[in-house]
Amino acid sequence: MSHYDVLTTLEQWETATAATDKPLFIFKHSTRCPISAAAFAAWKKWVNEHQESGIRQTLVHVVEHRPVSNAVAERTGITHASPQAILIVDGKSVWNASHWHITYDSLEEHLREHCGK
Repeated sequence: MSHYDVLTTLEQWETATAATDKPLFIFKHSTRCPISAAAFAAWKKWVNEHQESGIRQTLVHVVEHRPVSNAVAERTGITHASPQAILIVDGKSVWNASHWHITYDSLEEHLREHCGK
């Protein structure tokens, strides 16, 4: 069972950002990159261990859904990278990381404080 939504359309992205009742986490993943594969594994582990976190988890495949990936960069003002992790709270980006900075420990440190909010 998946504990995250895959954003494939701009409409899904707009819907995800319109709701501000819970923090929104976006994981931008390249299916062609081994660095992204490692970060994706760390993220999936965190998500599986924190199913009741209250953080809305979303995944964007940057190659397959480039318009969504571009919209994330435009809306957040964060230059595109992949892999990339972005946490949005109350409509504002409060944390982001990319490449080898996305680890289980970094997710634990930066997402944990927003659990249950």
